[in-house]
Amino acid sequence: MTPPLPDIQPENRPRTTRLAPSPTGDLHLGNVRSLLLGWAIARGQDWRVVLRHEDLDQERSEDGGCEAIESSLAWLGITWDGPALRQSDDLEPYRAAMIHLAEQRRIFASDLSRREIREAAGAPHGKGPVVFPPSLRPKDPSAFLFNDQEGNYRLIVEPGGEQVRDELQGDREFDPSTEVGDMIVWTRNGRPSYQLAVVVDDDRQNVTDVIRGDDLFSSAARQQRLRRDLGMAGSPRWWHLPMVYDQQDRRLSKRDGDAGILALREAGISAERVIGLVAAWAGLIPERRELPASAVPDLADGPAMRRLVDRESRMPCRFTEEDDRWLRNT
Repeated sequence: MTPPLPDIQPENRPRTTRLAPSPTGDLHLGNVRSLLLGWAIARGQDWRVVLRHEDLDQERSEDGGCEAIESSLAWLGITWDGPALRQSDDLEPYRAAMIHLAEQRRIFASDLSRREIREAAGAPHGKGPVVFPPSLRPKDPSAFLFNDQEGNYRLIVEPGGEQVRDELQGDREFDPSTEVGDMIVWTRNGRPSYQLAVVVDDDRQNVTDVIRGDDLFSSAARQQRLRRDLGMAGSPRWWHLPMVYDQQDRRLSKRDGDAGILALREAGISAERVIGLVAAWAGLIPERRELPASAVPDLADGPAMRRLVDRESRMPCRFTEEDDRWLRNT
């Protein structure tokens, strides 16, 4: 097991967290809960909050999506410090990271399809994750050079556990080599993968605390590996929050347009009503009531967040028909 990377200590960097939505559709109530709680934890402790639009997925990113997100955040009362960063505006920091990885012989070009990887690895066909095994690494030395041409590049992922120290959920161990194997860090579209981009951006935005949904818990281990390969000092502190589900036990997603912020705004629902519902879900107030975002930082301290995690480990939060009726005041 690889021990967790040391925290980026506050004496080295001011405490900073980030809001990092993707402009692939309207923010839904699950997004709002994660964004609100992360923002409130930070504001309650006088941290900086930076905004990053993770817009590298050209196929899914919507025209005007970044502006719509900023409008929704401002309407909710969720603020940030300084100008927002759009990943697609400047790819050079990611190319520089790839050049560094190539110099360390940590990446290689590979255009094998998911089907070819499954067949070569003897894995069953299906929709599950495809693990890229070491046996498929190329033998040609030129494959380990980065030339930014069309094609995928993968990071060599060595076997072994990676310990992630989470502020809310305690220590967890993951082994990226068995979960994903050699993972894609540069795509055939000439853009970095999610994992590479967020590692580079967390470093260049001086992020010390990553607060996000726990669907990305295992990604923390992959990102720690990448930080180490890129020669970055330490690791952000991790805070992974439980997700919100619907009544069919499906995670809320952007396909649930009726739970989207723009639709709620157009229906005449107030921001205070949205914030009040989300705060009640988190156990910050005893029952649903209208509440401004400015009141939440005084409520969302570490102990309150740990109680949320403990409670929802037994009974996940669900957006119910009763919640919807209260929200719409019907």
